[in-house]
Amino acid sequence: MTRKALMVIDYTVDFVDGKLPVGEPAIAIEDRICELTKLFVDEGELVVMAVDLHEANDPFHPETALFPPHNVRGTAGRELYGQLKRVYEADRERIVWMDKTRYSAFAGTDLALRLRARGIEELHLVGVCTDICVLHTAIDAYNQGFRLVIHADAAASFDPAGHAWALRHFEGTLGAKVVRKG
Repeated sequence: MTRKALMVIDYTVDFVDGKLPVGEPAIAIEDRICELTKLFVDEGELVVMAVDLHEANDPFHPETALFPPHNVRGTAGRELYGQLKRVYEADRERIVWMDKTRYSAFAGTDLALRLRARGIEELHLVGVCTDICVLHTAIDAYNQGFRLVIHADAAASFDPAGHAWALRHFEGTLGAKVVRKG
């Protein structure tokens, strides 16, 4: 049996409707992200909340020049968005919270070690932004030999063209399985 894990990437207040919002496309995937999170938890599979973390006024972080301040430590914008916050709080002993400071959840973290220790072979990715943090995480996962499943109905971007391109890239270049409910 293939061991799998769900990674919920950056589904926070700031990225949904806060300081750096994806907006309606991100709001529209809330129910599906919550549904998948509950499903993986109920099946006893690993769920990782990979959450962007920035320090206030950090002049050395490369995103400082690219984006307005977002997901700053200790702010409400860094909290999980909507129902997902309640899902996490209800099962926080079975869901791993992982801070990340770069687009990829693998960059500068012990994510690969955690996954390998649990025998994980397949990663299911959801969250925002499809063409930024989800994409960079998928590329690093591919390069480390993980099989990928991207839930297109649980990923969103503020750039519709970037979202569509990333979905094609996942499938055509990374060999990922891109799925939608139903």
